[in-house]
Amino acid sequence: MVNGSPLLVGDGPQGGRPEPARAAPGPVPGGLHEQLRPFMPDITTEVVRAIRTEIPEYARPMDDTYMHVVNRGVEQALTGFLARLGGAGADWEPVRATYQHIGRGEADEGRSLDTFQAALRLGARVTWRRVSALVEAEQLPRQVLAPFGEALFLHLDEMAAATTAGYTEARLHAAGELQQRRSRLIDLLTTDPPVSAEAISDLASAAQWPLPRELAVVVTDHALHPKSGRPIVPPEFLTRFDEQPGRIVVPDPDGPGRARAIAGALPGMRAVIGPTVPLREGARSLRWALDGLELSRRGVLPDTEIVSCSDHLSTLLLFQDEALIDALAQRRLRPLRHVRSPQRERLAETLLCWLQSGHNASEVASRLAVHPQTVRYRLRQLDEVFGPALHDPAAQFDMQLALHARSLRPSGL
Repeated sequence: MVNGSPLLVGDGPQGGRPEPARAAPGPVPGGLHEQLRPFMPDITTEVVRAIRTEIPEYARPMDDTYMHVVNRGVEQALTGFLARLGGAGADWEPVRATYQHIGRGEADEGRSLDTFQAALRLGARVTWRRVSALVEAEQLPRQVLAPFGEALFLHLDEMAAATTAGYTEARLHAAGELQQRRSRLIDLLTTDPPVSAEAISDLASAAQWPLPRELAVVVTDHALHPKSGRPIVPPEFLTRFDEQPGRIVVPDPDGPGRARAIAGALPGMRAVIGPTVPLREGARSLRWALDGLELSRRGVLPDTEIVSCSDHLSTLLLFQDEALIDALAQRRLRPLRHVRSPQRERLAETLLCWLQSGHNASEVASRLAVHPQTVRYRLRQLDEVFGPALHDPAAQFDMQLALHARSLRPSGL
């Protein structure tokens, strides 16, 4: 349908991509189009009746305007066919433009082309049947059947091709507009300070995106895999891959199957998913995901799988201001700098493990895979290096933070 009009409307815009050249039908007997012209009103009536009867989508007996357009469309199709039979000079471009316009209209109405193309095929069958009956009644010569049939089905094929071209063009255009709206929606959902719920709702409706209660933002290093193309994600995910890093807004990320869908869409790709947040707090999920992605690039967080910020909150907290961590390490771990490497690294590792194990030497030995006596020897060394600070609870807490950050940094101390 085009603006509420089914089948054919002759005032559509012209243009579209040119169709490939097609083989011309065999010779048509001269004057055939004039012989057929007197029968065209009856054929038109029968085609319209068949379409209304056999295709429910076109059966609107109470809609006079609609039925007028159906009649007009069928009449125009048959008139155009007669014009083509009349000679090689017939201009196909206006007919092509009409059918491209119809295809665009069907796409704008959100329908597939199946119904329209069924009407085309039905019209061709009825026309062929009526002309065959005229031949049997000796009102037309029998030798016209073969070239007539060839010309009819070529005309049908070209009408279908023009309709498909217009339909495809409109679908691509609509998809582009929809993606633009969805890209703007991503920006709206992740802006700081947040916009109003009404603004989000209005744009979500225009973008055909059902509003979730919660969301999470995934950021990706998709440019690292140029040969793999852009990730293919479920349609309910909002995506933006026209910039680096890419962004994906996942609705209701804690719902059934969501984690599997995310992992399936981003196999082997460096990606970080931010925390689940209320609808208007997407900026926070994006901010944490970006922080996580930067730490993943540096090797602080894993880079071989999808990283969830919720699994690394303490690391994200530690690295919010690395200058503070450096200052803390300078204050609490300075004595270790006077110990030569590699002994310094062994003592730092033992101290962190001891603090994490609740000062249990046997557990430290098990975790480090060394003899308990080795642990006790190192602890005596640590006592000599740090003195009373080693047994100060506040200093121990600071040491554990600084040592944990050190263990995550590739460069270490």
